[in-house]
Amino acid sequence: MNKIKILGIAVAAVATTVVITSCKDKRSTGWEYAPNMYEHIAYDPDQPNPNFKDGKTAQKPPQGTIPVGFVTFDYPNTKDGYELAGTEVKNPLPQTPASFEEGKVLFEHFCSPCHGMKGLGDGLVVAHGFPAPPSYSSGQSSRGGAMKDLSDGKIYHTITYGLNAMGSYASQLAPEERWKVIMYVRHLQTL
Repeated sequence: MNKIKILGIAVAAVATTVVITSCKDKRSTGWEYAPNMYEHIAYDPDQPNPNFKDGKTAQKPPQGTIPVGFVTFDYPNTKDGYELAGTEVKNPLPQTPASFEEGKVLFEHFCSPCHGMKGLGDGLVVAHGFPAPPSYSSGQSSRGGAMKDLSDGKIYHTITYGLNAMGSYASQLAPEERWKVIMYVRHLQTL
């Protein structure tokens, strides 16, 4: 056999294989390298699970456990807790330009709609008829004292639990992000 016939037979075989395999089920993804990656054997949280007495996959965690990465704030949502946090809680983050800039961005996204871009209590919600929050530089806190004199702990307590018309931002801002916002609020208090 000469080389041209061998090459022709090889090309014809490849072409035939391509044509035959392309006529298969269009929904098929072909061979799976690691089927466990696609068809997992673990139960989804909302699936029934015969491995537990109550038949549920999502179980309550044991009492007293804390999720990984969760930071506790052991001051109650009371005036006494607010005052205690004001004297005991200090900002654990270093004062860096990067943290300050992140705090500015977080403040502009979460706080400025009410407090305004400069913390003067003139945000967009005030223009829509909602009560104005006090100015950071010249306002008075509803719990007593000037806003510019609030400690880090009191501001953190307020962000965590909310106060008056301000709701809690604990679900929107992680503890580290709250501290970064406080760094920026400190800047606004001096304006």
